Amino acid sequence: MNPRRVRGEYVFCTMAEKKVALAKDALLSFREQEGRTLIIEKSLADNHGLKYESVWAMITLTVHSDLTAVGFLARITNRLAEEGISVNVVSAYYHDHLFVPYDKAQETMKLLKEMTRA
Repeated sequence: MNPRRVRGEYVFCTMAEKKVALAKDALLSFREQEGRTLIIEKSLADNHGLKYESVWAMITLTVHSDLTAVGFLARITNRLAEEGISVNVVSAYYHDHLFVPYDKAQETMKLLKEMTRA
């Protein structure tokens, strides 16, 4: 899986459609019925006065992942759950990206590396 921690602090926030131009700077923009969700750098959210609940670290699994793979992410998320680490996963075309609480990033990297060696 070859995990790599991405530098920075990230947040999940929501915004009104009138600020949709901000979405161009987002790592992810997803339109839901209730509003648009963004994953953006914390500093960008702060600069635009967007509210968020917590700060996340991003860990990219640099192996080229198969969008149809069965069980790969379940194994990872179950292992993190056993350690009490919450995770939000984004699967993109090339890689899977794990968002974990910022203060749990180092612990998560250690667990992922252990899983890679097993």
